Amino acid sequence: MKPIVAIVGRPNVGKSTLFNKLVGDRVAIVDNQPGVTRDRLYRETEWCGTEFVLVDTGGLEPRSHDFMMVNIKKQAEVAMNEADVILFVVDGKAGVTALDEEVAYLLRKKNKHVILCVNKIDNYQAQLEDTYDFWGLGFEDLAPVSAEHKVNLGDMLDTVVKHINQLDLPEEEEGIKIALIGRPNAGKSSLTNRLLGEERSIVSDIAGTTRDSIDSSFVHNGEKYVLIDTAGIRRKSRVEEDLEYYSVLRAIKSIKRADVCFMLVDGKDGLTEQDKRIAGIAHEEQKPLVIVMNKWDIVEKETTTMHKMKEYF
Repeated sequence: MKPIVAIVGRPNVGKSTLFNKLVGDRVAIVDNQPGVTRDRLYRETEWCGTEFVLVDTGGLEPRSHDFMMVNIKKQAEVAMNEADVILFVVDGKAGVTALDEEVAYLLRKKNKHVILCVNKIDNYQAQLEDTYDFWGLGFEDLAPVSAEHKVNLGDMLDTVVKHINQLDLPEEEEGIKIALIGRPNAGKSSLTNRLLGEERSIVSDIAGTTRDSIDSSFVHNGEKYVLIDTAGIRRKSRVEEDLEYYSVLRAIKSIKRADVCFMLVDGKDGLTEQDKRIAGIAHEEQKPLVIVMNKWDIVEKETTTMHKMKEYF
C-alpha cells in the first residue's frame, strides 16, 4: 500500500491549489467560495522516486454546526486518521487565526507526522517574520511555501519523503477502475458508501453534493477494484455556475480513466433524455456500460415491469 499524505486546513488557505500543483493537473476545483472541496480527493504522485497518495480535503471549521461543514469535518477526520503524513496548510499573509488554532488542536490529538505549510510566502527572505507566529501552533516541521507560484515546494516535499521513508508499508496493486456516472442525485454516492461500508461521499437530498470525482479502493471475491464516484452530469443549459461546469468536465475525465462505467438511473424517473446523453459519452469513449436501475424498491411494479425495462434499454 502506498503511503497517504493528507492536506488539511481551514477554508481558503490554498489547499486545493497546493494539491493541483503537486499532482500536476487541475484535479481539485479552486475557487474562493468556502466549501468548494467537500469530499476527499485522492491522486497518486511522486517525488524523487518516492510514490504516495495525496488527499485533498474540504476547509475545516471545527465548531460550525452547518450541515455541509459538519460533513466536511467528517470527511477530513477520515483523511487525517488514514494519513501517514499530514500537510497542515495556513495562510502566511493572514497570520494565525482562531480557526487555525482549532485545526491545530485536532491535529495534535492525531499523533501523526504534521508538516505546517505556511502558504502565500512568495519571498521567504522578505516575509520571514510572517512565519514566526506559526511556530506557536506547536509543530516541529514548518515549510514556508507559495503553492500558486511553486515556491519552496521541493523543500516541503523533501520533508514529506523523509517521513515516508520511515514507514514500512506493503505494496498495493491497482484494480479495475469503475466510474459511477449518472444525473445528479441518482444515488451514486449512496451506492459508493454501500459498497465500501463507510461514508466516503457526502450524501444528502441536495442535488450536486458530489462536485468532484473521488476514488476509493475495495476488494470483492479476491478482485481489486477502484470506484470513481463522479459528479452528476447536468444538461448544458443548466450548467450555469463555473463550479458545475468544472464538475461536468471532471466527470467526463473520470469516464476516460475508467475500465467500465456503471450508469445509475433513478427508477422513479426511468430512462431520461439526459441519461441517454450520459450513456452516449461512455459510448464515445468506447467504455463498457452497465445500467443500474436504482431506487427499484419504490417503483410501482407489475409482473412484466422488469421485462419491459430490459426491452426498453
